[in-house]
Amino acid sequence: MFESIARLFGQSERSSSQPLDHRLAVAALLVHLAAVDGSASPIESKAIANALKDHYGLDESEVKKLITEARRRDREAVDFYQFTSRLAQLEEDEKIDIVRMMWQVVFADDTNHELEDNMVWRVAELIGVSARQRTILRNQARRTSTPPDPEGSDTEQ
Repeated sequence: MFESIARLFGQSERSSSQPLDHRLAVAALLVHLAAVDGSASPIESKAIANALKDHYGLDESEVKKLITEARRRDREAVDFYQFTSRLAQLEEDEKIDIVRMMWQVVFADDTNHELEDNMVWRVAELIGVSARQRTILRNQARRTSTPPDPEGSDTEQ
């Protein structure tokens, strides 16, 4: 019995210590982000799939596998470290693109819940994207998700 318990812990330790592909880390963060406000809407799930397809050039089946594994990893995670530690090593442009994808998911349903906002802020800080850049990306995503006012009274610049 002791050996089976030791094997169980040994296997989980090995699987969690394997290097995490940055695409999987991004997908896990996006999956978590979509559900952080209590539920992931179908439109948010579609935004995740589209962001991963567009950014990484993946096909439908690759995205489906990636999201399935990302959901599993997210369920097992106790914090963001296993995801963000890998992403913090990427080039600046790639980190900015990750935050941009996060905002796309946040605004996919035309709302910005405070928990979503907080998660993007925390992840951006952990991977090294400045508050200024994060805010610029947020404003860009908000503008592209909100249709223009037909009366022309949209005062946001």
